[in-house]
Amino acid sequence: MGAVMVRCPQTGRDIPTGLVTDRKSFESMPVFFARVHCPICRTEHEWFAKEAWVCEAEPRLESKALL
Repeated sequence: MGAVMVRCPQTGRDIPTGLVTDRKSFESMPVFFARVHCPICRTEHEWFAKEAWVCEAEPRLESKALL
C-alpha cells in the first residue's frame, strides 16, 4: 500500500492526494479526474489519474525554517 501522489504545478514538489492504494489496483482503475488541496502552496490543484503515481514510501513534506 502507498500514497497516491501528484506534483504541485506551482512548486514542482510532490504532494499526497489523500488516497491510499496499491500500485496494481491504482493502475487498473479507469481514468478519473480529482482535486486536492496543496499544503505547500495552499491552493487547490486539479489532476487526472494518469498524472499521479503510488509512492510506497511514507510521503513527507519538507519544512522550511523562517530566518
